[in-house]
Amino acid sequence: MNVSAQAKFIHMSPRKTRLVVNLVRGLSISEARRQLLFSKKDAAKPILKVLNSAVANAVNNLGVEESSLHIAQAFVAEGPTFYRYKPRAHGRAMPVRKRMSHITIEVSDGLEEVKKVEDVKAIKVVKEVKEVKKEKGTKAEKTTVE
Repeated sequence: MNVSAQAKFIHMSPRKTRLVVNLVRGLSISEARRQLLFSKKDAAKPILKVLNSAVANAVNNLGVEESSLHIAQAFVAEGPTFYRYKPRAHGRAMPVRKRMSHITIEVSDGLEEVKKVEDVKAIKVVKEVKEVKKEKGTKAEKTTVE
């Protein structure tokens, strides 16, 4: 089961925030927290906050053990941009873009992946059985016609 948490309108550039999110994607919760706590990037603080929120959602709402969780998905979307102007020489003004990020982290206990693999195996077995039945059915029809 996947549980997610979001932080919207974070006043950080999505490009800088994605650098930190790429570090923790796919890690277990303890390893991701360790990475974020010792990271020198400023974006690590809001990402750690979102990660803790997603883990709390999974533990409190669904009763999942924290040790079995890992980060299934983590991505940063671009939020709105504020346009400001900075005065420059000779009475000119240059635009300054203040960018924002939407951070989403989805944690999973890994059981769904196992179920998906088992479902794929079951589907392959069913297809093979159908193919065998079709082959036997065609041979039986040929013998009855002759």
